[in-house]
Amino acid sequence: YSTDFEVHRNWLAITHNLPLSQWYYEATSEWTLDYPPFFAWFEYALSHVAKYFDPKMLVIENLNYTSSATIFFQRFSVIFTDILFIYAVRECCRCVNGKRAAKDILEKPTFILAVLLLWNFGLLIVDHIHFQYNGFLFGLMLLSVARLCQKRYLEGALLFAVLLHFKHIYIYVAPAYGIYLLRSYCFTANNADGSLKWRSFSLLHVTLLGLIVCLVSALSLGPFIVLGQLPQVISRLFPFKRGLCHAYWAPNFWALYNAMDKALTIFGLKCNFLDPTKIPKASMTGGLVQEFQHTVLPSVTPLATLICTFISILPSVFCLWFKPQGPRGFLQCLVLCALSSFMFGWHVHEKAILLAILPLSLLSVQRAKDASIYLILTTTGHFSLFPLLFTSPELPIKILLMLLFTVYSFSSLKSLFRRERPLLNWLETIYLVQLVPLEIFCEIIFPLTPWKRHFPFVPLLLTSVYCALGVTYAWLKLYVSVLTERISVRQKAE
Repeated sequence: YSTDFEVHRNWLAITHNLPLSQWYYEATSEWTLDYPPFFAWFEYALSHVAKYFDPKMLVIENLNYTSSATIFFQRFSVIFTDILFIYAVRECCRCVNGKRAAKDILEKPTFILAVLLLWNFGLLIVDHIHFQYNGFLFGLMLLSVARLCQKRYLEGALLFAVLLHFKHIYIYVAPAYGIYLLRSYCFTANNADGSLKWRSFSLLHVTLLGLIVCLVSALSLGPFIVLGQLPQVISRLFPFKRGLCHAYWAPNFWALYNAMDKALTIFGLKCNFLDPTKIPKASMTGGLVQEFQHTVLPSVTPLATLICTFISILPSVFCLWFKPQGPRGFLQCLVLCALSSFMFGWHVHEKAILLAILPLSLLSVQRAKDASIYLILTTTGHFSLFPLLFTSPELPIKILLMLLFTVYSFSSLKSLFRRERPLLNWLETIYLVQLVPLEIFCEIIFPLTPWKRHFPFVPLLLTSVYCALGVTYAWLKLYVSVLTERISVRQKAE
């Protein structure tokens, strides 16, 4: 079983047995509570159901405890909470323009979108095989997106504020929400050219949004502020000492950066440019969560990643402010914020790619350009999740599920946009096809070689670096598409 079973078992035990004042201090297990308070209360509520399945799972000292009843409860709780995700998908489908001509219901954008979201390969393996509670969290996000598309701004703001206090990774997309709400809700009218009508600014609307944020934050963090524990909570939520990259590198810019540093180090040693005794001991290919120093390239600090992330999201935020383009512009900005944060963030998990893939699904059924980007990002991003399922029995399962979802994604979107140009060019097609020999080498050939004993991290490195190329390409292609679209709109207005 994945370590996340023990992570959430431990959190059930902590919240069930200890007073609130000890939740963020308890450290019997290495898997300490590091999610915001609303998720801690969620675990607390689950614990009162869990005790009827197997009370031993709620004993803090029972580290790595497993039983059939425990596993059943954890699996069932994920399935049950997915009800919210299903409802959110229904609401999102209602927001999609379904006027595109279709021979039958299977070719309707709303039906295709429902399948792309409900049967998303990445979410399926992360939640229901690897085990996590991402379904209902993404349900909250998609429901907030749907409410904003329906111009129910306060509901959307409330849902997103609640979501942030369930899992703080969604702060990646907070700039998109903040700018869109300010632009579309706090300014109640535009000029004829689409620019802001400054006199339409509504102080009441700003106050209402501020009240929502303050009330939700007070409800979540208030008890810990009263206890004087806010610094401790924040230190748990943002553990910068974990290092630049996760044990398995997320396929982002830093994976390419690390690989380049490793290649330069090997070259430097071969050519006697580097002193072997001065190479840092904490290797970034050791498969551990830790801080490390780069050997040749400058080492990266949390501040550096913050600056890179801020700079990378600025163009999308400016586009949303000056040329909002309604809900479509909001979704584009949301996806770009998620991808930019994924590309340059500190200690990014590979699973965070879903934060961009799921909302991009809504755009993929509306325009061929977005469908093209979706296919590249989804195929590459989902393939990068393969190392999460590393046992032999899981190999055919993940390959079959990936093939089913990928084949449906390509065939359904190709059918939807059959009157337009091909969704992928020859270079993009070649890149995606090369994922097949990469998987064969990593899963079948490499384990049979003597390299496995000395270089066990090689398959992860190859997967991460190759997928990083695809994710980077999709990010750049989406940015170019958005900027080109805004320039075109401006030229038409003039």
